[in-house]
Amino acid sequence: HDQTGLYKKSPAGAGMPAEGVDLLAVAQNVGPSTRENCGVCHFYGGGGENVKHGDLDEELVDPTPEYDVHMGNGMTCQDCHTTENHNIKGRSMAIITDESNRVLCTDCHESNVHDNEKLNTHSEKIACQTCHIPVYAKAKPTKIYWDWSTSGSDKKAPKDKFGLATYSKEKGDFVWDVKIKPEYYWYNGNSERYLKGDKLNPEEVLFLNRPSGSHKDENSKIYPFKVMRGKQIYDTKNNYLIIPKLWGGYWKYFDWNKASEEGMKVAGLDYSGEYGWIDTEMYWKLNHMVSPKEDALKCTDCHGKSGERRMDWEKFGYKGDQMLKKYRK
Repeated sequence: HDQTGLYKKSPAGAGMPAEGVDLLAVAQNVGPSTRENCGVCHFYGGGGENVKHGDLDEELVDPTPEYDVHMGNGMTCQDCHTTENHNIKGRSMAIITDESNRVLCTDCHESNVHDNEKLNTHSEKIACQTCHIPVYAKAKPTKIYWDWSTSGSDKKAPKDKFGLATYSKEKGDFVWDVKIKPEYYWYNGNSERYLKGDKLNPEEVLFLNRPSGSHKDENSKIYPFKVMRGKQIYDTKNNYLIIPKLWGGYWKYFDWNKASEEGMKVAGLDYSGEYGWIDTEMYWKLNHMVSPKEDALKCTDCHGKSGERRMDWEKFGYKGDQMLKKYRK
């Protein structure tokens, strides 16, 4: 609710305010929340602007309708994320694995809102966001790959075409991109989740929060996602992810073995003394940067020549393009 613009959170404070913020002045100048209030934290998740979500950046403080059709027409975060007794509606699938307390398009819109009946039947299996968020990270790049295994070097940090560093000694190599086409998966509102100490197969990609669903599940729809890929440290004897100590640990002395030992002690897990690196994927469902209906996907974006369409029909459990009768059940 801060109206002063002074409030900032500490990068290493787990959401706590930064040192030096005049909390008394902030508390004496509160008012109705704005998009800018929410953005103080949410626009900067993951260590910088638009790093984490891909669909939340500073442009949303005062966007055009083309950038976000809701906020560009005067809507605030609170119009969708309604709040009662400080309980804010909305949950990230990166944290919560079930579908309770989520914000849905159908909270405001009817699913059969289209004049074209064929589009209404599509909405039975296609989420609104799939057609109405054709790209994300519309103006500000988002991080799509993060390789921790290369960290610790004093090599020069090169910059990419966006002017952003693609390497840091503390975090390793990065890949950034902008105006990205989402990836699409079945999703029924639930997701799998890797938990501390879960065993992993080092020969396979480790999914940290894979969406649940299939074409046989009547509650599933095809949704758009940002997929964050990377390499993370794991214990090669115990076969689970390591929780290293970073602040005051690895970022101080750049010794993964020591940071792993210290971090796992706090986490209450055994550390074998041997570590390696595993490919991981994390899924972020896209909900913001909704485009005007004129910019929504067209039929040929999903149906048509395989080299041009967005949909991988075999991945969705079908033999081929469902527009073609020969592939329908």
